Amino acid sequence: MEVPASFLVVSLLLSCFAATGYGVTFSSLQKTLVVTASPTQGQVLKSGEEAITVTWAFNRTFPAGTDSAYKTIKVKLCYAPISQKDRSWRKTVDEMKKDKTCQPKIVAKPYSASNNSFTWTIERDIPSGTYFVRAYAFNDQDEEVAFGQTTNNKKDSNLFEIKAITGRHVSLDIASICFSAFSIVALAGFFYMEKSKGKAAQQK
Repeated sequence: MEVPASFLVVSLLLSCFAATGYGVTFSSLQKTLVVTASPTQGQVLKSGEEAITVTWAFNRTFPAGTDSAYKTIKVKLCYAPISQKDRSWRKTVDEMKKDKTCQPKIVAKPYSASNNSFTWTIERDIPSGTYFVRAYAFNDQDEEVAFGQTTNNKKDSNLFEIKAITGRHVSLDIASICFSAFSIVALAGFFYMEKSKGKAAQQK
């Protein structure tokens, strides 16, 4: 029985879609990186002022050569579950291209199996929340192949907080400075006018 050409074309397209329709998933990644960060459990850090030191290395308990495909390391700041609640834009999704758990980038470097450290000053636009740090290993196709993080699998240990400097506070500071300057100028003008009136009265 001859198979219609159209059926073969459709079958081929479906096969291609099945092969490429899904990206890398977090559940498929090996946890081969040991990652630590300087903040202690529950510590509160101020954005724009304080810094975080992150270290990472290949876990030597894995067989030699496990990291042969690792080309780049990207370290990111990640939201803890408590700071993801009711915030769909921070949602954890298994497919890496859709996952929003880790967004702010701390650093990206060529892969090295050991002696990796970086100190990052928390950027001023980092929102208040509870965080941990995660590092991803990427291959030469810029795909995630492994990871490591400062918290456990449940993401409820070694968490720290960041307190943001809000735009409202900054604007209030600026307004306060402007108001103070205006008050000084206005007061000086008032005394000058009163003094001028006094001199005019004496001359009469």
